[in-house]
Amino acid sequence: MVSVEAELRGYLKEDLDAIYRLDQLCFSNEFRFGRQSMRAFAEADDAVTLIAETTGGEIAGFVIVQVELRGDSVRGYVVTLDVAEKCRRRGLAQMLLQEAERRAAAAGALWMELHVFTGNEGAIRFYERSGYARTELKRRFYGGAGLDAFVYRKEMGVS
Repeated sequence: MVSVEAELRGYLKEDLDAIYRLDQLCFSNEFRFGRQSMRAFAEADDAVTLIAETTGGEIAGFVIVQVELRGDSVRGYVVTLDVAEKCRRRGLAQMLLQEAERRAAAAGALWMELHVFTGNEGAIRFYERSGYARTELKRRFYGGAGLDAFVYRKEMGVS
């Protein structure tokens, strides 16, 4: 695997337009976030939002994780993980995910969770290789389109 020359950094408000554009390129209509939703997720107080920036200053990818109380414990929820097409399969998504997991755990998260469209075989393989286990099927999770999602979970401290 050839790595991408990119550095991780925290989200800045001026990143919004670039991450919104990248999300539009990465996903079809059924899975895209609106600009206001993207801002709300990225800028939330409980968000871990990381940017992968190339040496040329281009945003190559990003991840947004919400760290939230669930019952009497804390979980990290992967809202989205986006990597520019030209930067895929080079370790960038793994780098983003691992750092987001580390930061969520440091904030008290005991597990990570996410949803994946049942037809997204690449993402399913990626998350399973990253130590996530399928826990359930959510029917019609992607509302307007009525598409199903698998729920994946990873206990923190498990690789």
